[in-house]
Amino acid sequence: MPDKVTADKPRAAAGAQLQRSLGFWGLTFISLGSIIGSGWLLGALSAAVVAGPASLVAWVIGAGILTVLALTYAELGGSYPVSGGAARYPYFAFGALGGFSAGWAGWLQAVAVAPIEVEATISYLNSVHWVHENLNMLTVSGGLNATGLAIGTALMLVFTVINLSGAKAVSDSNAPVVLWKTFVPALTIVVLLSLSFHPSNFTSAPGGFIPFGFHGVFAALTLGVAYALSGFEQSAQMAGEARDPQRHLAKSIMLSMAIGAVLYIMLEVVFIGALNPANLARGWSNPIGLGDYGPYYTIALAIGAGWLAVILIIDAVISPSGTAMVYIAATARLSYALGRDDALPSGLSRLNRKGVPVISILIAFIVGEIFFLPFPSWASLVEILTAATAIMYAFAPVSLAALHKRDPDRYRPYRMPWPKVLNPAGFCIANLLVYWSGFGTVWKLLFLIFIGRALFEYKLRTADVRRTDIDWKASSWIWPWLVGMTLISLMGQYGGHDVFPNWIDLLVVIGFSLAVFYYAVNFAMAPERVQEAIAADLPAPAGDVEGEGSPA
Repeated sequence: MPDKVTADKPRAAAGAQLQRSLGFWGLTFISLGSIIGSGWLLGALSAAVVAGPASLVAWVIGAGILTVLALTYAELGGSYPVSGGAARYPYFAFGALGGFSAGWAGWLQAVAVAPIEVEATISYLNSVHWVHENLNMLTVSGGLNATGLAIGTALMLVFTVINLSGAKAVSDSNAPVVLWKTFVPALTIVVLLSLSFHPSNFTSAPGGFIPFGFHGVFAALTLGVAYALSGFEQSAQMAGEARDPQRHLAKSIMLSMAIGAVLYIMLEVVFIGALNPANLARGWSNPIGLGDYGPYYTIALAIGAGWLAVILIIDAVISPSGTAMVYIAATARLSYALGRDDALPSGLSRLNRKGVPVISILIAFIVGEIFFLPFPSWASLVEILTAATAIMYAFAPVSLAALHKRDPDRYRPYRMPWPKVLNPAGFCIANLLVYWSGFGTVWKLLFLIFIGRALFEYKLRTADVRRTDIDWKASSWIWPWLVGMTLISLMGQYGGHDVFPNWIDLLVVIGFSLAVFYYAVNFAMAPERVQEAIAADLPAPAGDVEGEGSPA
């Protein structure tokens, strides 16, 4: 009998289907809109503080390693066009526990992005003198006060209402936003290069080009760089609502990744070059001035480009807001996928007449509101979000490698190059991002994943039917991997006990990652069980794009 008996229950109960209404540009703008958000407004400063001019190296490394992971999602998205792909791909390869573990990590990451983007908007606006004096929205520690919380809640409500209107409403409202927030960073690059660029800033400050060594470069990756460059996978998360995912998914992911990478690298170049050299005389701890939340805004005022400062303040509302709106949609699709799997309550997958998961969207709003409270600032959330994103990303290359073996005849409109090299490399890259996040972040994330596992076990034991889609052997690698990474972090150079020397620690992470990767691939579900899991979501024959949902 098919293994996904219980996972299909929510589908039958939903009485509606996801609507395939997104074209190529809609998908591209969803991914690009996720990449260009608060990261461009605040990421350059965060990276420069810990890496100095070598933060430029961090952006180049970040673009390279995340491109490898983007290639993985490009193939998976086109080959298996389902909504909530981050949870679905591991489900196809490793069963219900694999799908839930990846989906839960992805949900933890996605549900926090909308509030962090809203908080970034409020922080940037608060850097305007008039706003700070007359409508101060932040506490002394940088968190939201009552005024900031009220404004943040209002913004979250607007994004929620748009999401409840359907995927096409999200796409249509997102398109002009993405065009605007791509134009403004490009304009900023041109203006700063023309009006204020000091090449000496790259070498003359204390410590030279790389004042904190490669330790600072790697730390920068988790303090804004990887967070800013992530988001390319969002079009794959909504592939179940794409008109022609097999033609458009891979192209949309790669185009959005390329545009985002070029913009962010150039933004770091002009940020460092535009700084006042006098501010760097004592190092990189405070390159633009104490209390400034809007680095480019401050620089624009300092060089006499007040008109650009006005545009940046407008963009400080538009850019993060667009990203927040898309991530509410992505969060809902992940919980929708977990509801379809019956890993969480089936109501999460219930669709309204517009083909959107209403309960999942409302929960994304409610939990997003909670995230406003315990975290004092934008920077305090970035590291744990980066680690959660890295864990979600890690499931993609190992799932693709397993599906290459277990589902070799699948029609794949795009095939990533050198899969036997790039898939294990992608898994290692994701684990390095987890490691660089530091032990203080990793153990907290492990605890949150454990809570998710407890919810899964509770659901498993209280279900009214017996699940048959859990393959314990296929998913036996997941918890040893997560616990192993936590222990390596404990003994490492980033918040741990420095048991492993520099560079040796990276070799330990890579060696452990490769051992886990090949174990997982070899012990994935049997081919017939993989085919049953895929067929439940993609009943159409290979080469046909009619999978989940129906064309609008």
